[in-house]
Amino acid sequence: MTTAPPDLAGFAYHRMGRRTGRQRWWRPLLGTMLFLPSWLVLALLLYVFSYALGTAAGYPELPDGGVDLGPLRNTALDLTYIAIALPLILLAVRWTERRPAGTLSSVTGRLRIRWLARCLLAALLPVALLALATVLLPDDGSASAEPAAWVGLRQFLTSLAVLAVFVPLQAAAEEYVFRGWLTQAVGAFLRSPWLAVLPQAALFATAHGWGTTWGFTDLLLFGLVTGWLTIRTGGLEAAIALHVLNNLLAFGVSAAVVDGLSSDDTAADASWQLALTDMATVLIYAAIVLRLAHRHRPQHLTLPSDTAARV
Repeated sequence: MTTAPPDLAGFAYHRMGRRTGRQRWWRPLLGTMLFLPSWLVLALLLYVFSYALGTAAGYPELPDGGVDLGPLRNTALDLTYIAIALPLILLAVRWTERRPAGTLSSVTGRLRIRWLARCLLAALLPVALLALATVLLPDDGSASAEPAAWVGLRQFLTSLAVLAVFVPLQAAAEEYVFRGWLTQAVGAFLRSPWLAVLPQAALFATAHGWGTTWGFTDLLLFGLVTGWLTIRTGGLEAAIALHVLNNLLAFGVSAAVVDGLSSDDTAADASWQLALTDMATVLIYAAIVLRLAHRHRPQHLTLPSDTAARV
């Protein structure tokens, strides 16, 4: 029987799969093979349910065959398709790797709420700069395009309220899958943190589709920086904070204009101006988080074996 190596220095976040001593080469593969089909099946069931409900209520069909529930409801449904991955990936950790699901959150075995709050505060300035740049940046070059029409205060506030519920769940789900599961799956085989963050960053950018080279590069950098911050700070809190505020900004801007939420554009379609601005804000955020980490010293390694039971 294989025993775990002595836990003298503590395990880094990307090596958490090895901490229990039960790690086998096939466990991350099995977890991935179970997660993907279960997510697809659950998403299909959600699609069928929404289609049946929408059809019964008399909503029109979309060109792709779905039911047009309206821009806000369609957006909430799209976010839910992604959000349902969160409980499934936590179950994959618990069942296939036989370790607490909380070890996907951080090296302490839980989501550190106080550190998450600090990271959210740290993200406010970079995201505010991104919002200002978004307003000031020139259009994509279509001079004939009509200016976007304001949706009205009541509709805008209603959209923000709905987005405030669904966007954090969607963003957190993506972080738990990419910066969490995939990083730890690769880290089960590779010690290098840099090699552990590369695959998830590439898959994260690819999952958003191919729009522009600049958009793909922006997403790749986002995945690399947040992946490194995850390992450096010992948990997903820094990545979740930036992802949530970034997405709230993007969806909030779309919700402010008529038919904005109906647009098919994603971060992958970003222009070079917007992509460069976003990359700069990501790097600014990383610098702020590193400064906070130096001051507050969040736990970035597991405790030695003789004290870990008390965490």
